[in-house]
Amino acid sequence: MDLSLDVGDYKLNIRAAGVIIHNNKILIHKNVNEDHCCIPGGRIEIGENSKETIKREIKEEMGKEVEVKRYLATIENFFELHGKKYHELFFLYQIEFTNEEDKKIDYTIKNIEGKDYLQYEWVDLDKLDEYNLLPICLKEILKMKDFPVHMINDDFKENVELTK
Repeated sequence: MDLSLDVGDYKLNIRAAGVIIHNNKILIHKNVNEDHCCIPGGRIEIGENSKETIKREIKEEMGKEVEVKRYLATIENFFELHGKKYHELFFLYQIEFTNEEDKKIDYTIKNIEGKDYLQYEWVDLDKLDEYNLLPICLKEILKMKDFPVHMINDDFKENVELTK
């Protein structure tokens, strides 16, 4: 069972995501029906830790094995999507494909769960500003060199707060 529940006017999500970077490109998760993209990952299940979540989600969605290299950030994310307010706790890790052949992939990866509207694309890090990557503070985090960080992204107050 996903750690996602309705609380008053909000939906509370607890999510884990993984950053994969190869050849100055980052793998993003794109729903072709939406105007934004994000980092691959998903909701944590009850009794599951965030590292296991990212491994499970990548395996389920892409059929690929990954290893967690390091913890990057926790993001407290407040936003609205399709008329619903969200309060999301977001754990971000640097991950790597374990299979040497998978590390050479440079093409769009299709979702293997039958969700044809989901795909995973490689985006040049130098062109990341051209994409609506959410949460918006991810772009700032990806430019940092000193980890881990704690970010508060509050679309309702239009601010981002960083703590070290």
